[in-house]
Amino acid sequence: MEERAGLKIRIFGDPVLRKKAKPVKRVTFVHRDILSEMAQIMYAGSGVGLAASQVGISEAMIVVDAGQGLYKLINPVIVKKKGSQAIEEGCLSLPGICIKVKRAAKVVVKAQDDSCEPVTIEADGLLACVFQHEIDHLNGKLIIDHASIIDKLKIKKCLERLKKRSEHERLRESEAKSCKLQL
Repeated sequence: MEERAGLKIRIFGDPVLRKKAKPVKRVTFVHRDILSEMAQIMYAGSGVGLAASQVGISEAMIVVDAGQGLYKLINPVIVKKKGSQAIEEGCLSLPGICIKVKRAAKVVVKAQDDSCEPVTIEADGLLACVFQHEIDHLNGKLIIDHASIIDKLKIKKCLERLKKRSEHERLRESEAKSCKLQL
C-alpha cells in the first residue's frame, strides 16, 4: 500500500498518470478509505469517474457515478465489449481539454467491490464510456491518446502549459469544469 498525505487530482505531466496500476492483492480498510475519499474528490470536481492514479496512487481502483449510483471498484477489468459510440470526454487530470473518443457502446466489467465481493456489471451508453475511460487510466492511457492528429495539434499548447504546472499548482475551480463530461 502506497503512502498518502491528502489526496488531490494530479494534472497532465505528473508521471503517475502514465504508470500502469498494480493489482490490489489484499483489500484493507485503507483501500476503503481511499475509495471514499476518491468519491468525494470526484463529486467535488463535478466528475462522473476517477481512477486511483489520478490522485497519485498506482493501484487498480476506480470510482464511478454516471447517475445510476456510486460504484467503488477494485481490480476492474473489461471482459466484453460490443458496438461503438463516440462521446466528447473531458478529464479531471486534463482541465480545458475535450476530445471526442470512440469507444465500445456496451461493456461487461468484472471487479471486486469495496467489501471484497466479486461483481459483474453490464453497462451501456455513458456508463460504459466512463468505465472504459477510468480503466484506461489504470493502464496509463489518457483521452489524448485517442485524439486525432488534428486534435493533438489543437491541444498541443494547452498540454505544454498543463505539464509545466503539474507539480506546482492546484486547479482553479473554473478550469476543472471545462467539459460536460468530466472523468
